[in-house]
Amino acid sequence: MTESPAMTSNRPYLLRAVYDWINDNGLTPYILVDATRPGVHVPAHTVRDGKVVLNLAMRAVANLELGNDRVRCVARFGGVSHAIDLPIDAVMAVYAHENGQGMMFPREEAGGAPVQAEHGAAADDAEGHPAGEMQRAESSEPPPKGPPKLRVIK
Repeated sequence: MTESPAMTSNRPYLLRAVYDWINDNGLTPYILVDATRPGVHVPAHTVRDGKVVLNLAMRAVANLELGNDRVRCVARFGGVSHAIDLPIDAVMAVYAHENGQGMMFPREEAGGAPVQAEHGAAADDAEGHPAGEMQRAESSEPPPKGPPKLRVIK
C-alpha cells in the first residue's frame, strides 16, 4: 500500500469560496483573525483580546489579495490607511456581518496541521459578540477516534 502525498491546507480555498458566496448574496464579508499568530500585521489599536475583526467588503478595502499563504489589503481605520498582512492560518472565521452565516476554521499549527480545539471554546468579535453568531452542532458523544470524516447535516 502506498502512502498518499501530503496535501496543502484547504483553508485558503474555503476562505475564497465563502468570501465569494457572501459577496454574491450582497452581504458584507468579515474575517476573524487571531492577532497573536506570528506574522500578523494589523493596527495594534484594533486588537481586542488577541483577536481582530476585519471588514473585507470591496468598498472597505483596496488591493485585496486572498492568497494561498497570506491575506493582504489596505484598510482604513479612523480615516487612516493601514497595510494589512496576515498568514492564512491566522484566519479563524469568515462570515457575513448581517446574518452571521459563514465558516469557522480549526486552529492550525505552522505547516497546515489542524489542532484539536477545546470543546465549547467560542471566539468573540471586536464588539464582544460571538463571531458572526455562528451555530455549531453540539453532541453528547465523545469525538471519534482516527482521521476526520465528512458528513451531511440537514
